[in-house]
Amino acid sequence: MDLKVKLQVFEGPLDLLLHLLEKNKVNIYDIPIVEITNQYMEYINELKRRDLNVMSEFLVMAATLIDIKSRMLLPTIDEEEEEEDPRAELVQQLLEYKMYKCISYELRDRQVDAQRVMFKVPTIPREVLEYERPVNLEELISDVTLSRLNAIFKSIMKKQVDRIDPVRSKFGKIEKEEVSLEDKMEYLLEYAKEHTSFSFRGLLEAQSSKMEIIVTFLAVLELMKMGNISISQEYIFDDIQITSRIAA
Repeated sequence: MDLKVKLQVFEGPLDLLLHLLEKNKVNIYDIPIVEITNQYMEYINELKRRDLNVMSEFLVMAATLIDIKSRMLLPTIDEEEEEEDPRAELVQQLLEYKMYKCISYELRDRQVDAQRVMFKVPTIPREVLEYERPVNLEELISDVTLSRLNAIFKSIMKKQVDRIDPVRSKFGKIEKEEVSLEDKMEYLLEYAKEHTSFSFRGLLEAQSSKMEIIVTFLAVLELMKMGNISISQEYIFDDIQITSRIAA
């Protein structure tokens, strides 16, 4: 049988064997070793006359095929004992080579597809960069109820009463200038810049009078409404955390 092949298309002996199997349309698990070996040797003879530099690998495979061919032609000594198929190791090599060859085709196709893709440097319009999401007051206090705020407020007020010294409370009063809501809001804004997150209860307990507690409470509500702070409570009856929303 004449075998016409292009020598440059085969990257090695396994590549040639796969070509012969596909050309003859045979099952890779049931290789007709005699016919395939004959066709392989025809290729080797042609290769000798064209390129001697790549002969070594093909000669090693030729020797392997001849060895397998001779072992399959030998009569079976014990018919009851199942002998290992001499082609098994070659079949495994062909399967692995075919898998890697398919993977190489897949990678080549991906490289070709990637060359057709155009990339653009990301640009964001100034209007989008300067956009600020509107403050949703309901969302800010969604996990905190007014009843909970009121309970904390009453608890702090009660502590202020308990802190009154029964003896010193009878002394004369020193009038103190009342703090304004605007001043307290300004104080809380500065405090929020320095403390990213702080306790609502701790904030109220730090005040020195009932009036300061009330004004501080109102200042917190105003800053929440303006979107400068947010409040959260992880579990029921836990302390409320105040988180600053002011850009650093």
